[in-house]
Amino acid sequence: MKKLMVCTCFLFAAQSMLAQETITISKDVLKDKIKGGWAGQTIGVTFGGPYEFLFQGTFIGDYQPLFWNDDLVKTNMLDNAGLYDDLYMDLTFVDVFEKYGFNAPVDSFANAFANAGYKLWHANQAGRYNILSGIKPPQSGAWQNNPHADCIDYQIESDFAGLMSPGMPNTASAISDKIGHIMNYGDGWYGGIYVGAMYALAFTSNDINHVVNKALETVPAQSEFYQCMRDVIEWHKKYPHDWKQTWLNVQQKWANDIGCPEGVFAPFNIDAKVNAAYVVTGLLYGGGDFTKSLEITTRCGQDADCNPSTAGGILGVVLGYDKIPGYWKKGLRQAEDIDFKYTTMSLNDVYEVGYKHALQNIERNGGKVNAGNVIIAVQQPVAVKFEKSFDGQYPVATTPVKWNANKDELSFDFEGIGFALKGDASKWDSKSTYVFNTELYLDGKLIETPKLPVSFTTRRNELAWKYELPKGKHTVKMKILNPSKDHEIGTAEAIIYSDKPVDGMQVNINAAKK
Repeated sequence: MKKLMVCTCFLFAAQSMLAQETITISKDVLKDKIKGGWAGQTIGVTFGGPYEFLFQGTFIGDYQPLFWNDDLVKTNMLDNAGLYDDLYMDLTFVDVFEKYGFNAPVDSFANAFANAGYKLWHANQAGRYNILSGIKPPQSGAWQNNPHADCIDYQIESDFAGLMSPGMPNTASAISDKIGHIMNYGDGWYGGIYVGAMYALAFTSNDINHVVNKALETVPAQSEFYQCMRDVIEWHKKYPHDWKQTWLNVQQKWANDIGCPEGVFAPFNIDAKVNAAYVVTGLLYGGGDFTKSLEITTRCGQDADCNPSTAGGILGVVLGYDKIPGYWKKGLRQAEDIDFKYTTMSLNDVYEVGYKHALQNIERNGGKVNAGNVIIAVQQPVAVKFEKSFDGQYPVATTPVKWNANKDELSFDFEGIGFALKGDASKWDSKSTYVFNTELYLDGKLIETPKLPVSFTTRRNELAWKYELPKGKHTVKMKILNPSKDHEIGTAEAIIYSDKPVDGMQVNINAAKK
């Protein structure tokens, strides 16, 4: 039953009083869908785990079987708990909502995230380092302070925002505006906006094409993220039975990473939009079939555990827990009472907490909770603000970098408008509290005094970077003020940026002529 009602939305300053449609669903259905979302994530990440980043710049061929058995979830929960970072990262933020309520300030989320005991990478680790160094959100995720701003990180953590916002994609976006900028910006943030919106819309539609298309309205059309998703949608229409052709088109048009230092000039790609394209590929070509969608998403490669986790979670909401095929749930049920590492929550716990938060959020946003059902004031998606990472910055070359004989100073020259110096001081399991104190000079002027912890959990992901410099010749020098006999700082190369891309073939031809 549907009817019209009037409510006031306070999600964005641009929104005013709007007549909103409502939808009524039973509490049992709502809870079943929330369970399906959390269960689907867990199944998906477990299924894709063995293939994570083993297939870079290629898909997993049909001849290679993908493995699953009934013991896989429980075994990984007990012996490979780090696989579930997609889940325990979400639960960090769920726990803050549970402890401090819906009005918890962003600092509560940022501090819980930064001081958690788990290991982090890419945008997450850069965001953590920034917060621990006094750089607060949203600047902790901004690309000038975070070379991984466009990486996948918030995209794989945003599930909770949609799961607690049934039928309310703009409410999910408002949550993600606060939390997603802890570690991401631009396309990296849009990945979380889009995923949150797909989850929210999956509560009110079982048409996966509708969910994929409608959720995209939350993303600004001028962004590359939007354009990439729109391409995938159009390629699916053009090649409705050939997901590999769509994959090839994504690779050809969108696979050149310009930000993440590990992904520039490399087949490795943790960019949010490319991996989101694989999620959408799996959802569209899977056609609502849980098994087929997980398989296609996993076979797309790159972040092959996080992507099926996202696809599985969205489909878990569409289908509901009860309709996820029993083949996948047999093993899940053995693990539903096991706490995720770094948390005090199991799946059975988060089913209940997630349901409670969804009910609260429905009421906060103009809906009603009755004895046996809920009335949701459904929202028409509104695009969030436009922002672009690495605007006008183009990687054009790398240059080798080495420490001097005493290993207390390095320097290199480059011509361009920016650089990112790869390397760090950490060791994987280092428990040392030692911190290198350094000075960074640009063209003879001290511009920063980076602190480089040797601890892996508090490390700086890159040694140094600077963008948006005046175009021309520059000299970078880094000095270690407190050398250590027990520790060292590793580095290999710097990525050089200019104000326009180069024609790689032409550069090679010119080099050959010389």
